Amino acid sequence: MNLSEHYVLASARSPRSGSSQYSVSAKRSPRVRETLRLFRPARPHPVELITQVPAYRTTWGAMFEGDALGLLRGLPDESVDLVVTSPPYALHFKKEYGNVDKREYVDWFRPFGREILRVLKQQGSFVLNIGGSYNAGVPTRSLYHFHLLLMLCDELGFHLAQECFWFNPAKLPSPAEWVNVRRVRIKDSVEYVWWLSKDPMPKADNRRVLNEYSPDMKRLLVRGYRAKERPSGHKITNKFTDQGGAIPSNVLERGNNESNSEYIRRCAEHGLKPHPARFPSALPEFFIKFLTESEALVVDPFAGSNTTGATAEKLDRRWLSFEIEHKYVQASRLRFDL
Repeated sequence: MNLSEHYVLASARSPRSGSSQYSVSAKRSPRVRETLRLFRPARPHPVELITQVPAYRTTWGAMFEGDALGLLRGLPDESVDLVVTSPPYALHFKKEYGNVDKREYVDWFRPFGREILRVLKQQGSFVLNIGGSYNAGVPTRSLYHFHLLLMLCDELGFHLAQECFWFNPAKLPSPAEWVNVRRVRIKDSVEYVWWLSKDPMPKADNRRVLNEYSPDMKRLLVRGYRAKERPSGHKITNKFTDQGGAIPSNVLERGNNESNSEYIRRCAEHGLKPHPARFPSALPEFFIKFLTESEALVVDPFAGSNTTGATAEKLDRRWLSFEIEHKYVQASRLRFDL
């Protein structure tokens, strides 16, 4: 259990950290307050890695308001365990949170990719969620995200550890012209998640993200399995043992219908506009668990509503988040009761 969820963060301003030097005061008793100190990170707070004053900080991390590229350049070499982010997509229709033209997207992202590669530890990972889009005026798909992947690997030197796919069953049909009106295309419910790494063998352990066994598998574990060769040529032995769960696939089904979420509710209460493009916390949660251990440093350079930082906080990972839009930084405070 992450005890920080149950306590109020009281700030004492200091020149070094803005609304930081947070002390954690328990709602209950001095004994609980003393116990809480045991759950603080043993490693230095990540705010010390950046000279700029944060917008806010918590027990495990800090949010910085400003240009992500400049903030990335301020991080030391090989200081980050995981970068997980979802940058603005190159969409035909501009969104209020900012998009880059598809023809310019690869050039725009190149310096970010270069800095991310520099700050990653040798066994670190870069998880990039990126959506596709249609070409203007015709029902054909853009290849911009594939060009981006080729640039990151062929030019900058990333390894493609694995391509993953985020299946969002709650995604609305779009674009309306081709899907709803003319009915010549089907609903696009999958986004790419490129798992990139600095080394061919990044740190990872799928035992930390096992799924529950299917009913059929549970029966096999009880009854056993007769060894035989399948038509495909695979030889299946009878040595089935309970490994704690099923290895997940690279298709991650995570709904993103959070109209009644705590973040949305609190934004409404405070009269703040929520970020319009949020990925579900279950997405960064999967990769944070899979690719890092406790107290690892997780960075999101395009933080938006700071879903990544809030998820890292709950998982006892240190974190740094960067966001250029002041209104989204302010709204993201609500994820931490600040």
